[in-house]
Amino acid sequence: MLSVVCPIYNEEKYIDQCIQSIIAQDYPKDDLEVFFVDGMSTDRTREIIKRYALCYPFLRVLDNPQKIVPYAMNKGILEARGDVIVRIDAHTLYEKNYFSVLVKHLYCLQADNVGAVCKTDVLHKNPKTLTIREVLSNKWGVGNSIFRTGIDKIVEVDTVPFGCWRRDVFDRYGLYDERLVRNQDIELNKRILRGGGKIFIVPHTYSTYLARESYAGIAKNNYGNGKWNILTVYYTRQLSSLSLRHFVPLVFVISLLLPLLLTLIYFPFFYIFSFSFLAYLFLLGGISLNLAFSKKLNFFYLLISFMVLHVSYGWGSLVGILKLPFIK
Repeated sequence: MLSVVCPIYNEEKYIDQCIQSIIAQDYPKDDLEVFFVDGMSTDRTREIIKRYALCYPFLRVLDNPQKIVPYAMNKGILEARGDVIVRIDAHTLYEKNYFSVLVKHLYCLQADNVGAVCKTDVLHKNPKTLTIREVLSNKWGVGNSIFRTGIDKIVEVDTVPFGCWRRDVFDRYGLYDERLVRNQDIELNKRILRGGGKIFIVPHTYSTYLARESYAGIAKNNYGNGKWNILTVYYTRQLSSLSLRHFVPLVFVISLLLPLLLTLIYFPFFYIFSFSFLAYLFLLGGISLNLAFSKKLNFFYLLISFMVLHVSYGWGSLVGILKLPFIK
């Protein structure tokens, strides 16, 4: 028996494609239950799910009045009847063998968690959104996250997108930390590793994440990610709850902002700021130019997409630090 948990909130734009990819799975439907744990959506999300549920009774909606992902996951896990639990996302499409491959390797590898590569795509393709897709798949945009950049063999890792666990994993390592609005998957995986567990990513299937298609959407999402990097460490008291790559944008933003502020006291610091910023632009310009020629993408859209991603993420982390003294 496989239980699938999908936290949702106002996913009207994406939920239809997500459900269709679930229905297309080759996993036996008699051994499948799917919980859409809804943060009280105000659009047509619930209506769309319930329409599908009339034909596919393994689809169910649960209420999530707390409106945050870890609460949704815990509610789904506690409601689940399955031997195996899989977490999915409504912004994502799944290859038809996704569930079956993860369950198979969970047992074959004697793993505590198994995941697959999560490719990035966009719902509406145009010159701007195609550059956003590239940046969110590129190592200069997302660092060394191999679940985004791709693999060709089974690899033991520190985290995976979403997850596939045997039910007893949550008895041994605990449920999701409901204090964490973001990074709850990473924190759970780090907890599993500290307890001696094993996490693998496998190349035999994949999911496709449908990214946000505006700079405002990218900035808002990554600002939240950056802020919750800091708050995750604060709440868990574990720096190892995250990886070094999560703090690189913070260092970058500080390297620009600090010399600029010190310029008000001593003007030569302006030269340090200028050197740091120009070096960044030169590096990013070279990367964007190479991608523009090799993948026939718009150079300026690439440059802007990289900058929005880096600055919003780093700024979010800095705001997270500034908020620490005011957290009760």
